[in-house]
Amino acid sequence: MFGASPSTIRRDLDQLQDQGLVARVHGGATITEIGDEAPPPVRATTHAEEKRRIGQRAATLVEEGTVVLISGGTSTGAMLGHLGHLRRLTVVTNGINVAVTLAQSPSIEVIVLGGLLRSEEMSLLGHVTVQALQEFQIDKVFMGAFGLDARHGLTGSNLGETQTDRALISSAPELVVLADSSKLRQRGAVRLADITAISALVTDDCAEEAALDSIRSQGVRVIVC
Repeated sequence: MFGASPSTIRRDLDQLQDQGLVARVHGGATITEIGDEAPPPVRATTHAEEKRRIGQRAATLVEEGTVVLISGGTSTGAMLGHLGHLRRLTVVTNGINVAVTLAQSPSIEVIVLGGLLRSEEMSLLGHVTVQALQEFQIDKVFMGAFGLDARHGLTGSNLGETQTDRALISSAPELVVLADSSKLRQRGAVRLADITAISALVTDDCAEEAALDSIRSQGVRVIVC
């Protein structure tokens, strides 16, 4: 159509990928969406079945007798109902929704971090949250993602949450990210962590295999459900 050779098109696609505008896939590329995060009620009904499976699988990575941090969000919220059978589990969280849900499980000790309440997300953030994190020895972090890919790593869309998100990410030796396949096709404006900071990614079976292979090549354990 454009009179361009295949090699020229491949170079153009490589350049667009370097700019973060597309993600290369077999035979072409897909658009990388950059934008704002939808409100929680919308996110809760988007890819709901995928999030249910992801949450159930992620819950199997929680071990009894450990201290885990579960951040607020709709993806992490899907794992909470599968933790009630565990004993001697301590959950640290900045999510009000996480604390309220786990309050129904008396065998789980819940510690809520302080901080500024972001009411639309029902999450706590800011300097107080970051300072409180230093009081705990956390074994594993579970958190959702706005965007994720091998080149740009874990990205977010809200600049005001950056300090808190980075502190949550670095608060434990293991980071488990819960992200449905749509999150692998979009990128946030804020870079939160390199892909190598992630220990495991739990995603659904609609994810592009090429994107998953790129993530695996960086040493990330990819769990597809």
